Amino acid sequence: MSGQTQRLNVVPTVTVLGMVKARLVGATRGHALLKKKSDALTVQFRQILKKIVTTKESMGDIMKTSSFALTEAKYVAGDNIKHVVLENVREASLKVRSRQENVAGVKLPKFEYTSDGDASKNDLTGLARGGQQVQQCRIANIKAIEVLVELASLQTSFLTLDDAIKTTNRRVNALENVVKPRLENTISYIKGELDELEREDFFRLKKIQGFKKREIEKQMQNAKLFAEDQVAEKLSLQKGISMNAAHNLLSATTERDEDIIF
Repeated sequence: MSGQTQRLNVVPTVTVLGMVKARLVGATRGHALLKKKSDALTVQFRQILKKIVTTKESMGDIMKTSSFALTEAKYVAGDNIKHVVLENVREASLKVRSRQENVAGVKLPKFEYTSDGDASKNDLTGLARGGQQVQQCRIANIKAIEVLVELASLQTSFLTLDDAIKTTNRRVNALENVVKPRLENTISYIKGELDELEREDFFRLKKIQGFKKREIEKQMQNAKLFAEDQVAEKLSLQKGISMNAAHNLLSATTERDEDIIF
């Protein structure tokens, strides 16, 4: 019963029926497009999830390597190596920039790292004590930064896609379970009302035709009686008899004898 009452409150006319049908066509097309969008986003979501798992698995080894490299550099060059490195750095050699990637109408943020190419000026840092370990520590930490930037980009895209998929699925479910059934019930209601009006018009026309037919028969009967009265009056004048006798005479002449079978 709830499915039958779930309809739009409209006037059942042919014009409204055409408008509701057009809305149903639009809702059907929108549902199909949103379904395709949801499928495309789900495929991209799964690909990003696989990349996140792979990146996190490799990040453990990379972060472990960078930590050991930093420990080796501090052990060989001493704790004062931090101040030496900071004195030789004027600006960052690695920079992160963001851009947007369009996937099925959803803008996903992407983070990319760029290198200035001037890192060679720091090659002599720690040359006096532990220069090789310092450079290895630098290379290991650069790899760690690259992995972290990539992971941050994947995680941000993952969350954005998750919200987009939830929103798209809600719209798909709303079109499939609310909008389309309501429009279909409205179309069924309008068609039923139009059929009922058509049956009422047909019944009304039949009643009118029956009334006209009875009126025509009544008029013909009156005309026949009037004609008989005219003939009876003329006969009564000719033969000098009463009107009743003239009517009886006319009825006697019009009656036919039954066939006699010997």
